Amino acid sequence: MSSVDVPVALLGYGTVGAAVHRLLEESADEIERSTGHRLRVARALVRDTAKERGFAAAAGVLTADFATIRDDPSIAVVAEVMGDVEPAGAYVLELLRAGRPVVTANKQLVARHGAELFEAAAAGGVQLRFEASVCAAIPVIKVLRESLVVTNVHRVLGIVNGTTNFILSEMEAGRSYAEALAEAQRLGYAEGDPTDDVEGIDAAAKMAILATVAFGSRVPLEAVSVEGIRGVTSDLVAAARALDMRVKLIGRATLVDQRVDVRVGPAFVDQRHPLAAVDGAFNAVMLQGDAIREITLEGPGAGGIETASAVVADMVAVVGTIGTGFLQSDPVWRTLEPLPAGELPSPYYLRLQVEDRAGVLARIAHELAAAGVSVARLVQQPGDGHAVLHVVTHETPAGQVAAALDAIRGLPESRGEASALPVVSDRGVEELGWA
Repeated sequence: MSSVDVPVALLGYGTVGAAVHRLLEESADEIERSTGHRLRVARALVRDTAKERGFAAAAGVLTADFATIRDDPSIAVVAEVMGDVEPAGAYVLELLRAGRPVVTANKQLVARHGAELFEAAAAGGVQLRFEASVCAAIPVIKVLRESLVVTNVHRVLGIVNGTTNFILSEMEAGRSYAEALAEAQRLGYAEGDPTDDVEGIDAAAKMAILATVAFGSRVPLEAVSVEGIRGVTSDLVAAARALDMRVKLIGRATLVDQRVDVRVGPAFVDQRHPLAAVDGAFNAVMLQGDAIREITLEGPGAGGIETASAVVADMVAVVGTIGTGFLQSDPVWRTLEPLPAGELPSPYYLRLQVEDRAGVLARIAHELAAAGVSVARLVQQPGDGHAVLHVVTHETPAGQVAAALDAIRGLPESRGEASALPVVSDRGVEELGWA
């Protein structure tokens, strides 16, 4: 069978774009053997065509004029690897409306404008693929959209930001937050401005996408409850270790009685839970559903070559299914209401600082019980004139935990800020030895 030459284009030619080009050239024989197609980068949009790049493009490939890509009917698929919502979003919309399939690695674009993008793809009769927008080389979108299409996934739980996972792993090893962040920046895991990562914004966009695909209902980015890791201290990491847990930035998307809750924030993870063992800049996503019980996908979730591999895989998939209608439709097929704030149940870790004198513990227990919070474990750590109480609760709705903390903060015996983090564990309190 003769090979089919397939011209493709890139929007952007930075770290990821150059890596996509290199992979397409280095893997051209393997792609051709598998698909009968030979993908060739015909155009790549850049701001400055004269700039030197790590992987040099052939003469005539680089262009600063988007129209040369949009108006070239020979280009079979376009990969958007520019980053930022604009002008990338405007370019992608133009391409889709013109009947050009698009692959994107842009999580903020998909999370914020997914509905508009898929409407344009449907109108143009083409595919929009976005595997690289979530966990780079981990094929979680492909698994959800193709392999688990009738599984009725009801929970997605994961570590979806490699930067924060690296920082928390370093803190587990003894570094302070500032030292761990500096090391992440030195190694290239964190940007000079790490706000999107450490504030949970990056992870929130990914969880919005995952929830949308997993539950078949649009989850806008603003519907995701977000807390970052700036407030994670060495004391908190030590408390988790003493309880045989680890602190992780966890993304959770949960379908409860046809209502959706999606959130990102620090959590205490039981040492025996699969996510506790995910270290460094790695990501992992657990999918739970009726027909599968549980599947865990783990691997590198960031990096130029890792993201490029997902982009290339999507490009190959598009080329192999052009004209078939495969995955051209929006994954959204129903409307689900958000779960009211405070209704999602979870075990919780509570950190309480109180006066160290007789009767205080009874007052704390009374306030917890009055709010309907049941204690599974309590450890008292003496201090200088005060005590720190480390409390692990049974599964409790978040609103009841918040009410208990409000009451405890109002006690005259309270010292310092009472705080709570959810606990992630597959074991009950008896298995944990807390009964």
